[in-house]
Amino acid sequence: MLIATWNVNSIRTRLSQIIDWINQVNPDILCLQETKVMDDDFPIEPFEKLGYSLEFYGQKSYNGVAIISKIKPKNVKKGFNGCTDSNQNSEIFLDQKRLISADINGIKIINVYVPNGSSLESSKFDYKINWLNCLSSFLDEQEKKGELICLMGDFNVAPSNLDIHDPKKYEGGIMATEIERDALNNVLKKRLIDSFRIFEQNTGHWSWWDYRNNAFELNKGWRIDHIYISKELSSKLKSCVIDSSPRGNLRPSDHAPVMIELNLNDINEDFFEDEDNFFEI
Repeated sequence: MLIATWNVNSIRTRLSQIIDWINQVNPDILCLQETKVMDDDFPIEPFEKLGYSLEFYGQKSYNGVAIISKIKPKNVKKGFNGCTDSNQNSEIFLDQKRLISADINGIKIINVYVPNGSSLESSKFDYKINWLNCLSSFLDEQEKKGELICLMGDFNVAPSNLDIHDPKKYEGGIMATEIERDALNNVLKKRLIDSFRIFEQNTGHWSWWDYRNNAFELNKGWRIDHIYISKELSSKLKSCVIDSSPRGNLRPSDHAPVMIELNLNDINEDFFEDEDNFFEI
C-alpha cells in the first residue's frame, strides 16, 4: 500500500498538478493539507473519475485537510473529536480545520496541518504548542484503543538540525526551537517512528523550500512534512521517499509529496476477523 502526504497550498490552484502526480505515482491513500477551500466547493469529480473516495474538512482561503483513498474510509472524524485531556480545551481549535482521521485497511490514518506559529513572540506560537499538546492527547486516546496509527502531514517542525539546510542560521527560530521539538516528541512519545529516518540518516533531504530567494534552485530547504507510524508497522515498511519533482513545476506548491510503502498482506489478521471492526478491503 502506497500512502502519501502533500501540502498542496490550494487544491484548486494545484489541481492539475495533483491529478498528474496521482496518474504518475498511483497512491492508494493521499492526504492533503492547505486545501484552502470550503467543503461545498471541493473539486470532487476529478478524483472520483480516478476511482478515489474523498473525505475533507476545509475552510475558505486558509488551512483545510483531505483524505483521498482507493479504499472507502470508515469512522471519519473531523477535528480533535476525542481530545479528553482536562488541561486541553479542544473547542478553541474548532475554527481552524487542521485535522481529519479515518480507518483504512486496519490503520488509523491521521492527517494534520500543524500551525506554523509565526514567531516566538506571537500568540500564534502559544496556539501552536497548545495544538500539539491536544494532538498528543488525541493520540493517547487512539493508543488506548490499540489502534495501528499512521500520522502524517505538514508539522511545521524540523525534528533536528539534520532537517534544516543551515541549522546555525535558524537556531532557536520558528520551526526549530526546542519547545516545538519537545512538543512534537510529546506527540510521538516513542510510540510512533519517523518513517524517513529508518532509511536515511543523513542531512540534505527537504520537503519544503521557501518561495523566496531561489530557495528551491539553491536547494535551501527544510524537512517539515513527515509520516510517523506505529512501531508495530515498522516491519511492514518497505520505503519512504520525498518526491521533490513537483516542486519544479510552474506555480508549484512550496512543499513536496512524501510517501511510504507498506506491505499489508498479513497485517492485523485478528483485527479483521472481529466482525465489529470489519473494514472493506
